[in-house]
Amino acid sequence: MAVSVRVLLGVGGGIAAYKIAYLASRLVQQGAAVRVAMTPRATAFVGAVTFEGLTNRPVILSSTQVDPDGRVPHIDAAREAQVFVVAPATADLLAKLALGVADDPVSLLAITCRCPLLVCPAMNDAMWTSAAVQANCAELRRRGVQFLGPVEGHLAEGYDAIGRMVEPDAILARALALAAGSA
Repeated sequence: MAVSVRVLLGVGGGIAAYKIAYLASRLVQQGAAVRVAMTPRATAFVGAVTFEGLTNRPVILSSTQVDPDGRVPHIDAAREAQVFVVAPATADLLAKLALGVADDPVSLLAITCRCPLLVCPAMNDAMWTSAAVQANCAELRRRGVQFLGPVEGHLAEGYDAIGRMVEPDAILARALALAAGSA
C-alpha cells in the first residue's frame, strides 16, 4: 500500500492517551505514514512500545533524540509531516503551546512544524472552562491552530460534562482532510 499522507501524532499526558493507539492503528490501516511523539507524562498512560509496534517507527521521546539511521526526528518528522495532531491536549500542554514552551518532544515539534496543527483537548470541565485555558485556546486559534473538541460526555472523574476528547474516528477524518488540504 502506498503512503497517502504523513501524519505526526503528539500524545499528551492524559487518560485519553490510550485512544491515540487506536488512532495510530487506523491511520496506518488507511496507508498513512505515522510518527509519534510523546510527552514524558504520556508514557505513564501508554507505553512507547505500543506506538512503535503500531507504526513500525521509533517514538520520539526526547528533544535530543537521534534515530538509529542518524536522523534527528524533531527536525525530520516536523519537515515531513502534512498534519500534526496533538491529542489528548491537556491543560498543561495547551499552555505550553500557547506560550511557545518547548521542553518536551510534543511542544518542540509544535514550534518546528509548518504543517496544519490540530489539537484535541481532553480534561475535566473545571479545567476546560477556566479562564486560563480559554485564554490559551484563544491565543492558539489566533495563530491558526485548529481545534476538534472537546465534547460533552463521560469523564474519568465519573460524571458527564464538557471536556471529553472527541473519538478517534473523528480525529482520523479531520487529520486526513487537513493533510489533503481540504479542511
